[in-house]
This record gives sequence, C-alpha cells and structure tokens, in this order.
Amino acid sequence: MLRKIMPVLILAILSLFTLSNPAFAGFDETVNAALAPISKAVSSFIFFSVPLNGADIPLIVVWLITCSVFFTFYLRVLTPRNIKTSLKMLRGDYTDPNDEGQISHFKALTTALSGTVGVGNIGAVAFAITIGGPGALFWIIVGGLLGASLKCAECTLGVKYRTKHEDGSVSGGPMYYLEEGLKEKNLPRLGKVIGCMYAGFIVIGCLGIGNMFQSNQAYEQLQLVTGGADGFLSSKGWLVGGIMAFIVALVLIGGIQSITRVTSKLVPGMAGIYFVAALIVIGLNIEALPGVIGDVVKQAFNPAGITGGLFAVMIIGFRRSTFSNEAGLGSSSIAHAAVKTNQPASEGLVGLLEPLIDTVIICPLTGLVILLTVFSPEMVGGDVQGVQLTSAAFETVIWWFPNVLAIVIVLFAFSSIIAWGYYGQKGWIYLFGNDPVQGKIFLLIYCVFVLIGCTLDLGVIINFSDAIVFCMALPNVLGLYFLAPVVKREVGTYLENLKSVET
Repeated sequence: MLRKIMPVLILAILSLFTLSNPAFAGFDETVNAALAPISKAVSSFIFFSVPLNGADIPLIVVWLITCSVFFTFYLRVLTPRNIKTSLKMLRGDYTDPNDEGQISHFKALTTALSGTVGVGNIGAVAFAITIGGPGALFWIIVGGLLGASLKCAECTLGVKYRTKHEDGSVSGGPMYYLEEGLKEKNLPRLGKVIGCMYAGFIVIGCLGIGNMFQSNQAYEQLQLVTGGADGFLSSKGWLVGGIMAFIVALVLIGGIQSITRVTSKLVPGMAGIYFVAALIVIGLNIEALPGVIGDVVKQAFNPAGITGGLFAVMIIGFRRSTFSNEAGLGSSSIAHAAVKTNQPASEGLVGLLEPLIDTVIICPLTGLVILLTVFSPEMVGGDVQGVQLTSAAFETVIWWFPNVLAIVIVLFAFSSIIAWGYYGQKGWIYLFGNDPVQGKIFLLIYCVFVLIGCTLDLGVIINFSDAIVFCMALPNVLGLYFLAPVVKREVGTYLENLKSVET
C-alpha cells in the first residue's frame, strides 16, 4: 500500500511547499484572469438563455427537463409498486451472488448519492428560495420526480453496456453506452465521437465541481468552526488540503470496493443526522406548517415579486433540481455500472430512488426549515444567501447545530470528492486505456487539485468547471433519445419476469 501511495505523497508534499510559499501569492488571480475569457465563452454557450415573458430561460435546463418529461411518460416506471421493488433490491432481495459486478445495489446507490447529496441540498435550496420565493421549492420537487425516470434510463444503460476488464473490475457509464449503443444503431462514428466528448468533459469537470469546489467549501467550514479569520486554520488551507488529498488518495487507490466501504457508511449517517435535525425544527414549528405548504403551492403558480412570474420561478426550481440530482448528466451511472447484477433494469429501478432521496426528500426538508424559521418576503430578490441562511434557520431552534452542520458539510464534501474521483478516473481510463500507470497519473492530478481547492480563490475556475460539467448533458441526452427503445425493452422485460416470479 505504501508503494502505491508514495508518488501521491511526494507530489502532495512538494505541492504543500509550493502553495505555502509567499512567492505563490497571487497565482489564483493570474489563473482566473487567464481563464476568464475561456470561461465566459463556454458559460455563454452552455447557459445560453432566451427571454420569455420577462424571464431568462437557460436552454440547457430546457434540454434536461424535456428529456426528463419524455422518459417519465415513455417508461412509466415511477409507480409505488416499482419503488417498493427498488427498496427490496436495496435490502438484498432478487440478488444473485454469482452475478457479474463488484458491489451491492445499496453500495452503488450510496456511492452515487455521495456525488449528489451535499452542499447543493443545504445551500442551493436557500439560494433558490431567496431568488424565486417559496414557490421555487414546489418546482424543485417536480424536477426531482421527473428526473427519477431519466436516472432509471441512465443506470439501465450503464449496466447493459459496461465493460469487464482482465483484472475483474468493470467500467460503465455514458462514454461506454454512447459508443456501444450507437454502434448497435449503425452509428459507430457518432457513438465514438460523443463518447470521447463525454469522457473529456467529465475528466475536466470532476476537477472543479467534484473536487476543488468541495475541498474549498470543506476548508471554509473547518475554518469557521475553529475561530474564523482569527482561528488556528486561518491561512492554513495548504494544511487542510494536504491532509484531505492524502486521505482521498488512500480511499481512491483501493478502487470501488474501498470507495463504497466509505460511502455506504458516511452517506446514510450524515443524511440521517440532517434528516433528524430538520424534523426537529419542523416539529417545533408544526403549527405554521400548513400555512407554509399553502404558500409554496400558491406561489409556485402565482409568485409575488418575481420578475418573469410563473416561468421565472419554474426555471429557478428546475435549475436547482437538475443541479442537485444531476439527472441527465449521466455521472451517477458510472457508479451504478459496478453493481452485481445480470439484469440491467434492476439497477435502473434502484437508480430512480436517487432523485427521490436527493431532491424530493432532502431538498424540501431544507426548504421547509428555512420557510418556517427565518424566511421573510423581503428576502426575495435581495442579497443571495446560501449555506449561511440554512445554518441560521437551524440555529433558531438548535443553537449548536451550525457546528454540526459544518461537520456534515465537510463530510459530504469529502464523499463527493471520492465519488467524482471515481467518475473522473473512469473517464480517463476510457480515453487512455485501463493501465495501472494511467490510473496513478490521474490519481496524482486529482489529489493535487484537492490541495489547490483549499488554497486558491477559485472564482472563474469554478464557473468554468460548472459549465464543462453541464456540457456532459449534450452528448448524454442525445444518446439517451437514440437508446430509449433499448431502455424500454430492458425495463419492460425485467418487470414482466419479476411479476411472473412473484405470482
């Protein structure tokens, strides 16, 4: 093990000396300035908006939501019966230990959730409410319900077209099902091109939204709970980053088995703490709950003080929803592809739980806590607030919870880093081959970026990586439309077989 992580350790130590050197000061401004025009061009393209009734409608959100609506009605899998079946699979029912794969349904789901549940559920919901009012929460929930069927399609294809390597490991995800699936449609060149595009996008994107942003937020929270600007960790981002990079390397070097050992415990634990705390706050304000729910529904269709009216609040909610559960981006299918099953649709049914947990359960809990405690109509359209507003909402009932929330955010950030590290590594392997050397090269690069995230003012870098991540939706959604009949056939056949077994 020491020989495996030695290159990472050496590079991390060299990076620590470099980033803690005063001569390095100002490097982030230089990078931001150099990247600014590129970031602006990419962001302008991927987040291009058209005006409608006074609201700006980002076409990428329309692209994702349209696909979600299509698969919702095309597959018709979001039913109580299928949700019950999904929960049984998590428990281990219908599982054959002799099936191909590496991890259980439960571990696949928690790994995928570790990449989506986190800062977005805590801060982004507050962000949506302060921009779009209470009605935004309604459309966040609708977006999560629509995203479930799309996630089912992605996970089904991820397993169906996965590749088994000589060492027994498996690789799957959009780059594989785009190439192999379109080859079956007599479109091999298109499949290869958009498969490579997707892999390139996820390799670049994972370094930002899944890495630097997460380590940056983790450092900020640790600094906050240790005294802020006057505390021990002030100006010691290099130290926090170095420790995080080393721990991330220890986890990632062990592959999917090591990753799932962490995420299968971390995600349920942290989500459970957050869930219980939210229920306590809601329970202590239960008398106001009917009125708040009424406001959410009313202002979803008749928002007050929102420029653009219904279309604006709808897009704000849908945008936060797609940013939170990543349905349409295809990233989660990379984790789900490692599951032990010979029935692709079985993991598709498990995958549909992901947006329900992330966006239909956790996000509304955050929204209700805010609306029941600290929200006022004057906030709408004012200063945009995120994690700070959520923290203040919990503090009204549980005075010490902001410290717990900070720890939860740090752990969620860590789990996101390792999940996105796995995604990025699979993209790298697709582009450069399943060679142990290639895996170590990516690991070195990835861990250095963990360190960078804690030490630099990210600014333009994060805006650029956000845009690149949503570029993933372009080839992925295009391929999903081509492969929709394959998904429907797999899901239909599996459900029919399951029904015959149960009767």
